[in-house]
Order: sequence, then structure tokens, then C-alpha cells
Amino acid sequence: MAKTILVVDDDELVRIALNELLRPEGYEVHPVPNGAEALKKLDQNDYDLLMLDIIMPEMDGFELCRQIREREDYRETPIVFLTAKSRDEDRDKGIEAGANLFLSKPISPDKLLRVVSDTIG
Repeated sequence: MAKTILVVDDDELVRIALNELLRPEGYEVHPVPNGAEALKKLDQNDYDLLMLDIIMPEMDGFELCRQIREREDYRETPIVFLTAKSRDEDRDKGIEAGANLFLSKPISPDKLLRVVSDTIG
């Protein structure tokens, strides 16, 4: 069965690009534009990996990550921040919120695929 990835990013082009990168590698990708949609998806599906942006309207990625970690089913699920933010304090805040990894955009497709593969196989 394909590994399932939830991609949360308010930038449609990023969602499209990640979908185009990950699907051919055999991953099932569910792209959503915001935190509220992500929380709904978590109720409907089981995910092997969550990829979150930080800068989003209404609910930022830090808050979304905290809310995800409060859910029993997602306490151990890998969460990767993929964001334009790259300062050390942002990275620290992301890890503190419950993320496993913090990657800065832009990132090479090869590196991203390697991280995904290393994280969920």
C-alpha cells in the first residue's frame, strides 16, 4: 500500500510541485491550502507523513503542528516543516511545536525525495 502524505501549504504552486514530485515515486499525496482543511483531512484519513508550511493565513504551521500533536493518532507521525523561514529561532520554534524536521525552501527535489524516503520509506 502506498505511503500517504498530507501537504499543507497556502501556495497552490508549491502544492502542485510537491504532488508532481512525490506521486511518481509511489506516494499518495493529499494537498490542502490551510490548517483547517488539514485538520479535517486528519479525521478522514491516516497519514504516514505530514509536510507543513509555516506562513499561512488564519492558522500558522506552528499552531497546526501543536494541534496535530495533541491528537493521539498523530503523536508519533513524522512532521516536516517545509518553509521559507530559515532563522534558527524559527527552526527551534518548529521543533518545540512538535516537528521532526525543519527544511528551508527552496530545496532540491533530490534532497526532498531523500528526506521523505529516509523518513517513511
